[in-house]
Amino acid sequence: MKRIEVKLSLPVVAPLLDVIKELDADLRQNLAAPLAINDLEADFHGTWVDELLAGQNEDVRILLALFNEEFFSEGVISIDEDNAEHVVRACAAVRLVLRARHLQQMDEETLESGEVDLAKLSDPTRRSFMCYLFLATLQELIIQHLDSSIIGS
Repeated sequence: MKRIEVKLSLPVVAPLLDVIKELDADLRQNLAAPLAINDLEADFHGTWVDELLAGQNEDVRILLALFNEEFFSEGVISIDEDNAEHVVRACAAVRLVLRARHLQQMDEETLESGEVDLAKLSDPTRRSFMCYLFLATLQELIIQHLDSSIIGS
């Protein structure tokens, strides 16, 4: 089984986990990417939303579970074929919500390049931006280091 272990700095990552946990309650009740429906799909809307929310909740739960006792004692998270796809999807969901709620003043290029003067950002915006970058980096690590068949390609 392919596996990657990532050593992280607890003092740097802990505040970012707080950002994710703050969004967790909202993600439990609302899709990160709401469904657009037309009249033909209206009958299935509730079922689709329920299934998508259940999947999103499971993905976020698995992401947060990476930051377990091992992480808090050794600073290490482990990603393998059992959790990789869930983690990638959870990172995407959290990043979508961060962008929509806390980073809407930043354009796509700025968000993706990471070239921001952090000193000019308010503390909540800075934490949200750093969390956005952290999750993007985590997604990139998974995609680069785990076989594409693991993440459903």
